[in-house]
Amino acid sequence: MKQIAEAVIDENGQIHLIEPLHVTGAHRALVTVLDEPPAAWDETLAAAGQSLAQDWLRPEEDKAWAHLQ
Repeated sequence: MKQIAEAVIDENGQIHLIEPLHVTGAHRALVTVLDEPPAAWDETLAAAGQSLAQDWLRPEEDKAWAHLQ
C-alpha cells in the first residue's frame, strides 16, 4: 500500500516524520523536498527523536527486533 507522510528535514539533513508510518519490513521510499519552510517546526519533536534514539539504539533492542530483519 502506498502511503504519504509529512516530514521535516532538519539542518543536518535528517528526516523527521510528523506522524509515524505503519509498515512491515523494509520498503523503498521517495523523498520530495519542497521549496518552502515547514509551517511550524516543533523543537519537542526533535528532542523526542533524540530521546527515543538513545533507548532504541541499544543491543537489547537489536536482539528483540532481529527476527524482523
